[in-house]
Amino acid sequence: MKWLAALVLVAVAALFIWGYAPDTDGAAMKAKYGNAASRYVELEPGLTVHYRDQGKRDGRVVMLIHGSNASLHTWEPWVAALGKDYRIVSLDLPGHGLTGSHRGGVYDYPVFVDVVDKLMTRLDIPKAVIGGNSMGGGTAWMFALAHPAKTEAVLLVDAAGAPQWQARKIPIGFRLARMPVVKELTRFIAPRSMFESSIKTSMSVQSKIDDALVDRYWELNRYPGNREATMKRFSLPHNNRQASKETLAAIKVPTLILWGEEDNLIPVKSANWFAEAIPGSNLIIYPAVGHIPMEEIPEKSAADVKLWLDALPTP
Repeated sequence: MKWLAALVLVAVAALFIWGYAPDTDGAAMKAKYGNAASRYVELEPGLTVHYRDQGKRDGRVVMLIHGSNASLHTWEPWVAALGKDYRIVSLDLPGHGLTGSHRGGVYDYPVFVDVVDKLMTRLDIPKAVIGGNSMGGGTAWMFALAHPAKTEAVLLVDAAGAPQWQARKIPIGFRLARMPVVKELTRFIAPRSMFESSIKTSMSVQSKIDDALVDRYWELNRYPGNREATMKRFSLPHNNRQASKETLAAIKVPTLILWGEEDNLIPVKSANWFAEAIPGSNLIIYPAVGHIPMEEIPEKSAADVKLWLDALPTP
């Protein structure tokens, strides 16, 4: 048994030598990934949220919520395309981006819904189009159910929450975060190559993947507190993240569903499931696109969103 213990120690040591990556410096990350539009607001004790409020000040408000292990930067191509006509508010959820951890230490959908609600209240936004990608899409439809009076329309982009059909391919980072013992090491081990591999699994349009994009995901996921938050979030049960068709039938506002046909994380059959579940929803499926259409085909996806937004009834 001594030789086995020694072998394990050698393996762990080798793993650390290969992939050890410390937390990034918070101030340096804010300097690098913040911009003139970045704002920080304390929504509750111990929770200061990074958000951006951009575009047409008197335009219809579109709230955009990023996915798991992403940040508000994922929406910047849409901000550029839609900001002339619409007011675009994006945020970094707790445990993500430049928001980082919060004192409560809970990172689940009810918390995310509450954060979006509190941010809207703080910004004096009575009603908005609520949109999100992946986990952010799950947050969007849950927000619509929890706050129908504040929801003008719903925009789901490869959203979480459909039945748990087998993913075509799960990024290595997500696989490690779900492994009981290994996930503890993810607080310390985060090689850049692992993030690059995960991004390539998530995005079909590989030409959009460059060093700056990989660095952004790699560095912000190492923002102080974010890795521990990820570990806690991936430890939560899945049953509180799934919808039913009966539940989603309560969404009565206009709904647009966008999906990449080659999504490896949430298969495209989920798109059809959401479309069947939400009355009167519109569905667009993009061939040769993966899990993140707003980064993979920003011009096309933003144009489709604009057509839909332009056709919404006047508030």
